[in-house]
Amino acid sequence: MRTRIVTGNWKMNRSLAEGESLVRDIRSQLKGPKCEVIIAPPFIHLASAKKWLEGSGIKLAAQNCCSENDGAYTGEVSAKMIKDCGAEYVIIGHSERRKYYHETNALLLKKTERALENELKVIYCVGETLTERESKFHFDAVQQQVQDMYFLLRGDQLENIIIAYEPVWAIGTGKTASPAQAQEMHAYIRSLVEQKKGKAVADALRILYGGSCTADNAPELFGQADVDGGLIGGASLKAADFVKIVQAAG
Repeated sequence: MRTRIVTGNWKMNRSLAEGESLVRDIRSQLKGPKCEVIIAPPFIHLASAKKWLEGSGIKLAAQNCCSENDGAYTGEVSAKMIKDCGAEYVIIGHSERRKYYHETNALLLKKTERALENELKVIYCVGETLTERESKFHFDAVQQQVQDMYFLLRGDQLENIIIAYEPVWAIGTGKTASPAQAQEMHAYIRSLVEQKKGKAVADALRILYGGSCTADNAPELFGQADVDGGLIGGASLKAADFVKIVQAAG
């Protein structure tokens, strides 16, 4: 059985004081989750968030990392720095990074390699735009993203990769892929991995759903056979909603 994961991606939200208050509320409401719980606050929160989370069992992720380990890269944050702050995970390839910062599959592979070198686990995002779905190109788009990263890694690296399927047309729009649509794509991703890396690797791979997942729709989404949890955006900024989503994952 795959252990489910619920990750809260705060994006560029919450001051330090607000972040601490949010973590305090989550901790007070979260009672013995059976799934793995992760929060991904902004970079400047990481060191503080490590202290806020002590003893809670909640793990810490960064929202991005640099493709280089060190050097003259003003404004960047390396995987080594993220690890030093106490994070165990990093989100790579989020659709907002692809869209607003024009991050390519080749760049994202480099970021993934740097993260793995520094013993971070990677939550790697894939997904199609509305145009790609409407033109029936959604499977091809996701396949390209998977093969340009996951298929290029060594076998011993794969256990540290989690894939998050996020239909781009459902992020921050209030639209959500139906449970059937989510299951269809998750099953497709798992089938691609099985064809290339074998059944054991495919069965062990955890695939999260991201895209306007809420406390209301989480139970049905997480009830799908190949949906192993969620990458939660807006709903992760409200403790009660986030805790309900965690509870829906078991």
